[in-house]
Amino acid sequence: MNEFGKFLVVLGLVIVAAGLLIWTGFGRGWIGRLPGDINYSRPNFSFHFPLMTCLVFSLVLSLLLWLLRK
Repeated sequence: MNEFGKFLVVLGLVIVAAGLLIWTGFGRGWIGRLPGDINYSRPNFSFHFPLMTCLVFSLVLSLLLWLLRK
């Protein structure tokens, strides 16, 4: 149970750090506007899928979790 407790503490710190970054407005200019993000709009319809943003977040999160397991 000791490892699970450490994981929960680290996860909580990561969530707090992400919340602080979002609260301060960090990334407001580039999150969702990377090359490869899909944005389609018409007069009565708009579709936005941040494909590259999701891939970047997935890569960062995977690297972070990999480093924490070592």
